[in-house]
Amino acid sequence: MNIQRNTVQRQIVLDALKKLKTHPTIDEVYTVIHTDHPSISRMTVYRNLRQLAHNGFIRQVTLCDGMERYDDRTSQHYHFKCQDCGSIIDVDIEYLADINDAVQEKYVVQVDKHYVVFSGFCPMCIKQDKKEGAAI
Repeated sequence: MNIQRNTVQRQIVLDALKKLKTHPTIDEVYTVIHTDHPSISRMTVYRNLRQLAHNGFIRQVTLCDGMERYDDRTSQHYHFKCQDCGSIIDVDIEYLADINDAVQEKYVVQVDKHYVVFSGFCPMCIKQDKKEGAAI
């Protein structure tokens, strides 16, 4: 019985993550779930996100902000983070796996993966900044 309950809870967590599409933190996923499923605890959300990532169904995203974030897109890819609003956008460019080999050769280490996060201003913040600049 406990296994079935965890399966249902895990699906609820996965559905919430897919619904958000924002690379959410654990707390953001919990907030969405808590609205419809108040009996699901923050610890249950945390445990299930970790398990889903461990099993390869989702990815834990590492960004410079130190927050543990999750992504339902499991392929290797890069991210852009807006310096103003904090939004995170998937960057669809070729994943540069050769960088791993170059670092391994130069520093005699084993590289399993790498992260690149582009930083700047998203289209919405640029648009907002232009509006505010025009009003002055």
